[in-house]
Amino acid sequence: MVDRSGYRSPVLSSAKNRESTALKLLKLLAASVAAGVLVALVVLPGVGGSAITARDAADGFMDMDVAEITRTPAEKTVVYDAKGKVLATFFDEYRENVPLEQVADVVKKAIVAIEDARFYEHGALDLKGTIRALTRNATNGGTVEGGSTLTQQLAKNMLVNNTDTEEGYKEATEATINRKLRELRLALQLEQTMTKDEILRDYLNIAYFGAGAYGIQAASKRYFNIPASKLSLAQAATLAGITKNPFALDPTLHPEAALERRDTVLARMQDLGHITPEEAAQARKQPLKLKEFHPKGGCEASQSPYFCSYVYYEMINIFMGDAKPKDDKEKQELKEAARKKLLRGGYKIYTTLDPKVQKAADQAVRYATEPTGWRVNVEAVVQPGTGKVLAIANSKKYGSDKGETTINLAADEAHGGSVYGVDAGSTFKVFTLMEALDQGLPIRTAFSSPAKTTIHGFQDCAYAYPPAVNGRLGGGSWTVGNASDSEAGSFNMKTGTWHSVNTYYAALEKEVGVCEATEMATKFGMVRTNGQPIQPIPSQVLGVNPIDMVHLAAAYAGIAARGKYCAPNVVTNAVGPDGKKIDIPAPKCEQVIDQQVADATTMILQGVISQGTARGLAIGRPAAAKTGTCENYSCAVFAGYTPNLAAATAYWDFRGGHAHPVTGIYGATIPGPVWQRTMTAALAGEPVLSFKAPVRDFGDVKEVPVPDVKGKPVEEAQAILREAGFNVRVSPRPVRSGERRGTVARVSPSKAEPGTTVTIYVSGGRRGGGGDGDEHD
Repeated sequence: MVDRSGYRSPVLSSAKNRESTALKLLKLLAASVAAGVLVALVVLPGVGGSAITARDAADGFMDMDVAEITRTPAEKTVVYDAKGKVLATFFDEYRENVPLEQVADVVKKAIVAIEDARFYEHGALDLKGTIRALTRNATNGGTVEGGSTLTQQLAKNMLVNNTDTEEGYKEATEATINRKLRELRLALQLEQTMTKDEILRDYLNIAYFGAGAYGIQAASKRYFNIPASKLSLAQAATLAGITKNPFALDPTLHPEAALERRDTVLARMQDLGHITPEEAAQARKQPLKLKEFHPKGGCEASQSPYFCSYVYYEMINIFMGDAKPKDDKEKQELKEAARKKLLRGGYKIYTTLDPKVQKAADQAVRYATEPTGWRVNVEAVVQPGTGKVLAIANSKKYGSDKGETTINLAADEAHGGSVYGVDAGSTFKVFTLMEALDQGLPIRTAFSSPAKTTIHGFQDCAYAYPPAVNGRLGGGSWTVGNASDSEAGSFNMKTGTWHSVNTYYAALEKEVGVCEATEMATKFGMVRTNGQPIQPIPSQVLGVNPIDMVHLAAAYAGIAARGKYCAPNVVTNAVGPDGKKIDIPAPKCEQVIDQQVADATTMILQGVISQGTARGLAIGRPAAAKTGTCENYSCAVFAGYTPNLAAATAYWDFRGGHAHPVTGIYGATIPGPVWQRTMTAALAGEPVLSFKAPVRDFGDVKEVPVPDVKGKPVEEAQAILREAGFNVRVSPRPVRSGERRGTVARVSPSKAEPGTTVTIYVSGGRRGGGGDGDEHD
């Protein structure tokens, strides 16, 4: 952004030569006031110092193009949450445009008195004032009095306001006759198309008043923390005096100079009869009495900075539209134009942020993770059935200082996130599960799932990118192992999901097809963080593609909405300063799978909380979820939902999960409790809703009660369970329990089909072991 608050451009030598010629002509004109002076004035640009006729000059002057100059100065954009509270303010110039009726009369009188006393009597050029100024300046050998009218000053400010480069700023401000003529030409157009009050209004809104305040409303708030309609005489005179030299007369920097200038304004107002001597004297007795307001813009000043960041990038993407830049340079130019439009356009943007949900998410991620450390915890919350993003939270503080970040780690690259994203871990198994159910495979589909296995014959995917190489993308074989050697046995869709058995899901993916399973993820909006398609590799079922939490939460919200997927959206409405609505793309919603398939999926995922890897993370109402631990402990993830709320949270090392693993952290150890805290607080006071149970026969298992072996020695419990017809595995990680250390704390599932595997969880005592739901995932 061009720094316009104190910039002084150098005058080129060629410009000095032109000015020398022009000054001589002006001195002659000062001595000869005639009806043709105004026309004669327009010869001053000269063409290399040669003489031209007044008619030629006048023709060129009137033909000068000023049609592209906009009359609306840059104005701040305000972003609101779903409750109408200000979420953030975007600007590169702190300005609030106001109608003239919202400016105190004493301000108008002060400005006109000190800047252009004959404003309501002359046209674009005050010939009398100009000649007087030229004469005094010529006599004194320098500039002692300005001759510009308010209209000319407005024209100058417009020209400056409509440039955004250093070169353009120099052209709009350097002391050349060509610049003055362009200002005069624009001033004439303004006088022909606007009333005097409209010109005064626009001048008050565009003028720079120092200290970063553009326009009278911003200046009133910046210095006195009141609107322009409430300014007193002394305050109005103070502000009116600043525009002559906004830096030297800034009352926060130079209070004595500002007071002296204020008194000059008061004297001028008294001379013109706008105020009485008594009023002037009383105002002069007043101290400055500044009550400074320091405006803060951008997401760093927002209470919800990461949601704000998502909105910022979303609006830039909307303003860019469907443009297809030919190269990176053109893409950056389009982005920059969109950025300026957002920061300078004076829009009101209404968003989906729910303050209650955002507060719940913020508190949850910060409770679990130290904000200044390398490890981060992020979360996104989405509303099922609409795709509205209700909250985006990050354990790290937003900013550029040490220990902070401005990367929106919960978002994709297009919304300010990292291109590296984060893996989904086993939360991605849900898409293979849905594909299996959609293809008609019964829930009782069982596979012998050893601790480690190699599966051959994965088909190639024609759309694989990059092309399949040695079976890694789509085709060939894949060797996969479980998180623990004890995770072996016969599992079906329920138990394989509840205990997140990798080798079971590898076999299930082989059965349904890696390409089809990947396509199911695509239906639910899943793409890589860089916007590219999910790579259809066999290990995609374990969530090895880099994704973001906003899209993962939206995908799970789609399951909660019974298969109706809605793309995540954050902006509900936006209007320009003229009140006209901005074209915001409507949320894209589609029924991507049969409702019954989604219901069956939910039924299975409910068991993850009641008797699987997320046991102990119930929230006091019906909920479904899936834990996820990433390859080599590069991250841990948790995603879950109720009928009316979905959330996804991830935990990893900010420096890079693969280089800095979070060893020992599972989806249920940190991300799970964060999800639990968020959902509990966000849904407090909300109606308790139930899921729809599937009515179609999905070939569920013929379950029988599993014998109660709680409190028994492990060896005895194993014998009892095997005699009942079940395969048995013992979880390698003790859990907290009221049972005696080393005995059976519980068995999962509590009901199962004979011949399938049940898991024994060993008690670590009340203080020993992990959480009630902790097991390898």
